[in-house]
Amino acid sequence: MKPVAALIITIALHLCTPGLPAAGELVVNAVGDIMLAGRWTPVLKQKGFDYPFGDTLAELATGDINLANLEAPIACGGREFTSKKYRFRADPDLAPALRKAGFHLVTLSNNHSMDFGAEALLETMQHLGKAGMDWIGAGKNLSEARTAVIYTVHGKRIAFLGYSLTQPAEFFAGPQRPGTAPGLERFYAADIARVRNQADFVIVTFHWGTEGSPRARPHQRAAAHRAIDAGADAVIGHHPHVLQGIERYRKGIIFYSLGNFAFASASRTARFGALVRLHLNDAGRQAEIVPLDVLFSRVRFRPRVLSGDRAESVVKTLNDLSKPFETVIQNQGGRYLIDF
Repeated sequence: MKPVAALIITIALHLCTPGLPAAGELVVNAVGDIMLAGRWTPVLKQKGFDYPFGDTLAELATGDINLANLEAPIACGGREFTSKKYRFRADPDLAPALRKAGFHLVTLSNNHSMDFGAEALLETMQHLGKAGMDWIGAGKNLSEARTAVIYTVHGKRIAFLGYSLTQPAEFFAGPQRPGTAPGLERFYAADIARVRNQADFVIVTFHWGTEGSPRARPHQRAAAHRAIDAGADAVIGHHPHVLQGIERYRKGIIFYSLGNFAFASASRTARFGALVRLHLNDAGRQAEIVPLDVLFSRVRFRPRVLSGDRAESVVKTLNDLSKPFETVIQNQGGRYLIDF
């Protein structure tokens, strides 16, 4: 659990990751939105909360750190925030299933973590902690919500921070109020600069943009650039539920939206997502894109790794979306790569 007074949490990981490409290389897998709640809860309970991750276990097993956006509180209690259309609350069995699937860390800085108020948010943290998982982007107060999680892996320190640029504003943490970390420049720029001096790599997540839109908005690009200017190595975006473009900026990389991952919704818009694998080492840095089928009518809430022509089609779409940023994904022997 996160102590309120802590500025940084350092967790030493002694992981045995098979197939590491290079000695000393640190591998981070990041995926999009996980929302396993709502009207599909009875089906999920019947199949088991491990079920949605069955087809991606091998991909997640390659990561030293696996990160996702948790798009619902994990709780039994709380008071429902009825002033918004969609409200979700996931069963506590989801927390150990996330850890069993290979996730180490989730961001809670989004527009659903407070759907059932502060009580449910705090309960979420308890369930995650009990399952052996960490979180960023939310806390018992603003200071805790802005706290980084830092892991030490293969002798390298990697820091994670999370912020939300979505409504409702009532979900934002205050000095004495639980909630999510607001994506205000004065907060994230200061936080990134602080941890930059204490870590070899810094990864920042933002919940932002327009749902259903494949185009990144100007405020996303401005925030991403400022985050990298402050010292971030990679920026990972969520919220639109669809893929958005990728941008190399200075010595960093920006994924404006990874789309959905495991999502209990019958949406016809959310068709494809991506798992992003960051290879980080002293010699160079590379991002690998793993295209996913997430269309509910085909996969229900169990994302599937794409290959062949279907994977090529998703990468072509991503390259088209990335043209304004002059970023190109290269096919190198069936792997989709970007050096940055």
